[in-house]
Amino acid sequence: MSARRAEPQTATELGIAEQVALYQREFPTVDPQVETIVSTLSRLARRMNVAYGRQLATLGITSAEWEVLKALVFAGAPYQLGPGELAKRLGLTPAAMTHRIDRMVAEGLVTRERDEANRVRVIIELTAAGRDKWLELMRMAAVFEADLLQDVPGAARPELAATLTRMLRRIEETQPDALGRTDDLTC
Repeated sequence: MSARRAEPQTATELGIAEQVALYQREFPTVDPQVETIVSTLSRLARRMNVAYGRQLATLGITSAEWEVLKALVFAGAPYQLGPGELAKRLGLTPAAMTHRIDRMVAEGLVTRERDEANRVRVIIELTAAGRDKWLELMRMAAVFEADLLQDVPGAARPELAATLTRMLRRIEETQPDALGRTDDLTC
């Protein structure tokens, strides 16, 4: 018996309407409008993450590095934080933060220096190259996001933003967040 090579399988995703129709077939009381909205939002979030990931790759940085750059920019000038504060803001362990900072120092995106006023304290500071990467990605993201929202008229954007914000707030108030909160889960 000869071994036959398996043809590579390509995943084909169902269209939203097909997916909702299958939900209805198996669970007739499902609200098709709710499922269409939720399924579309879910798929949109995944596609946006892929697009942002491609932009990061174009600039030669990872999403983990982007998060550090963003935290330092959000801290404001002079764009400095201690590694413990960075770890806390990103929901990381100190060891994971140290590893991430090591890579970013080697890439010239941040510096790690002892605080002259307190030699025990370490300061992580955004470099000019790190800020340039952050700004370049923001420019790329702005173009992508403007294209993404081209079908939403300017007058409708405040209501869309408010609706999505309420949805996000509701889920953040009722579900474990991405930073690992599990105190409300039962085992």
